[in-house]
Amino acid sequence: MENNDAPVEFNDDRTVCVTSVKGLKENWQRWSNKHQEYQKHNPFSNDRGAMVNVTAQQQRLQRDQDGYGRPLEGSLTEQRGRDAHVHISREVEELCQVIRDIGESRGGGDGGSEERPVVTVEFGKLFEHYVNISNKVVGILLRARKQGLVSFEGEMLWQGQDDQVLITLLQ
Repeated sequence: MENNDAPVEFNDDRTVCVTSVKGLKENWQRWSNKHQEYQKHNPFSNDRGAMVNVTAQQQRLQRDQDGYGRPLEGSLTEQRGRDAHVHISREVEELCQVIRDIGESRGGGDGGSEERPVVTVEFGKLFEHYVNISNKVVGILLRARKQGLVSFEGEMLWQGQDDQVLITLLQ
């Protein structure tokens, strides 16, 4: 009877490779164990019962619980979200500065004792100036309005159609 653990040599003009069935089996088993461990932490794995880490606990959160719909603390997803927030905030600040630079200052119209000037600009003029900086001017305006920094009529602004709409800088 032949020994399956004996090394087998494959001669080639360039290399000599020595392998054994036992070595191949051990390598395969090591890879398999590593892959199974990886799949336990993979939220997209079909093996839901094997997930025993924090990711599984995160997925079982209910809508009314803290952390629902949020990335895990310390994860790359959380870091990317923070980075995106900082980037968008910078773009909103830049948009407000452009409105201050190209807009017209008018007396405050709120009737309060403090008549602070309000800066306004027509959307068409803002679009012409800001499109050279960023092609996302409408999205950034919507974000600034959501943050209470600007005000304008309508849900959406369209180039050409809404060029006369006044955009008011609130802060």
